[in-house]
Amino acid sequence: MTQTKQQTLECRVVGDGPDLVLLHGWGLNSGVYDKMLHDLSAHFRVTLIDLPGYGVNNHVLPEHYDLPSIANMVAQVIPERCAILGWSFGGLVAQRLALDLPDQVNKLILVATTPKFAAEKEEEWHGMLPEVLDLFKTQLQGTYSKTLDRFMAMQALGSESAKSDIVIIKESVSAYPEPHTSALEAGLSILKSTDLRHELMQLAIPTLRIYGRLDSIVPEKAVPHIESHHPESRSLIIRKASHAPFISHQDEFLEAVRTHLLA
Repeated sequence: MTQTKQQTLECRVVGDGPDLVLLHGWGLNSGVYDKMLHDLSAHFRVTLIDLPGYGVNNHVLPEHYDLPSIANMVAQVIPERCAILGWSFGGLVAQRLALDLPDQVNKLILVATTPKFAAEKEEEWHGMLPEVLDLFKTQLQGTYSKTLDRFMAMQALGSESAKSDIVIIKESVSAYPEPHTSALEAGLSILKSTDLRHELMQLAIPTLRIYGRLDSIVPEKAVPHIESHHPESRSLIIRKASHAPFISHQDEFLEAVRTHLLA
């Protein structure tokens, strides 16, 4: 995966107020946030970024697609002082940015994310089984749409509004170009291999972590372990939500966001 010229990520900027950057999850794009953009833009100047290889930036790829390279490209287009909200895979990018740019990122909201997605039996670390991530990578050799359908079904599993959640996500992201295959494959490798647990101990900026109690990707039993590695953060667990609480429980989610960022 190479490119002869470094390109700059395109962004959407909406609203006025304190700067808030939104980062989406694996396989999707910034369209996942469109349903709550009206509310957010009434309180914040919102910067929506399609990560490298996704959405309007599906043609923009770093020479080496890894977490530091993604964070570096995002760092070039975010405001000088901002809060970052990162969901799932985007939460990994948000954590990397906060660690790398402590004077630029002033607050964090980490949604259904973790410093380490892959489970480890030896350390009793709860997360996704590495073989499940390998399976998704194998399935990408078929069709992107079917693989995404399976991944979204996994994200919504357990939610009372699972079917409507999936419909909302699909409708929102379909307005933007499909992701680059290289970004999808490399993203799964990042989810499998990244471990930010020990670095998080030094992260002192105000951080709210929002989880869904029914999430199968970042399970509730992982929360105490995550907290032990990030003692400066506080956690909110939405009882009937799964992996996309900002879709299934938008009002409760937005209230928590406003309270954390405007305090």
